[in-house]
Amino acid sequence: MSWNIERRGRVAVVTMNTNPVNAQNREFFGHLHEAFDALERDHPDSPVVLTGTGARFSAGLDLDEHFRLFAGDTDAVASWFKDYRETNMRLFTYPRPTVAAVNGHAFAGGLITASVCDRRVCVDDGAKFGINEVPIGIPMPAVYLRMLQYAWGDAVASRVCLQGQIFSTTDVYEMGIMHELVSADEVVNRAVEIAEMTPEDCLDNYTYTKRALQAPALQDIATLSDPQDEQGLAAGMTSESSRQAHRRYWKQLKGTDATW
Repeated sequence: MSWNIERRGRVAVVTMNTNPVNAQNREFFGHLHEAFDALERDHPDSPVVLTGTGARFSAGLDLDEHFRLFAGDTDAVASWFKDYRETNMRLFTYPRPTVAAVNGHAFAGGLITASVCDRRVCVDDGAKFGINEVPIGIPMPAVYLRMLQYAWGDAVASRVCLQGQIFSTTDVYEMGIMHELVSADEVVNRAVEIAEMTPEDCLDNYTYTKRALQAPALQDIATLSDPQDEQGLAAGMTSESSRQAHRRYWKQLKGTDATW
């Protein structure tokens, strides 16, 4: 297993290290499932802290892999999205306390992964955040929007997701995206403290309450978001206008024309 799991008292600290910036690709998603398989098997009663390495929590989707995927057919994209959806749904519904120790930049899918944790502690300086899917030609999956509405509220989710603005640490704290700002050398320690707040003999009560709080969101996902994604998401990701935006952003990012 690539990701490191370290026990700190009752808490399992999971460090994502698939690649230097934790770009999210099929290998990353596989590592997430391996880590949570290990948590369920070896640490079933442990609260979880999720963090990254260096100055990045996660850079979001690996665009080299995914722009090539989106240049293909809709069936391949639909198959991929089913797997992608399950990674963040697994984290969102994990039955123990989950705290994101956001050690640095978190963009797009990386910010989603942080935000589907129950609590978020963030470095107090030097990091940037954003959901830039729309302006680079990727329709935001409805299932993720519903989870972000649960985590942030409707107004903040709308502000962050529609135009792809980049935000500072102060911005995300003031909007409630991050719950606390601490120094970089304390971010994991503080996340562990928060994860330990629920007494060991009250973990099942936490699980019950978390499920009750999430019940409306999960019902909306099942009855509204999933059908919307099944009907139009893959087509939106592979449309000619989206592909044109992908090529434009790739040239802006890399300085070379796309080869797909």
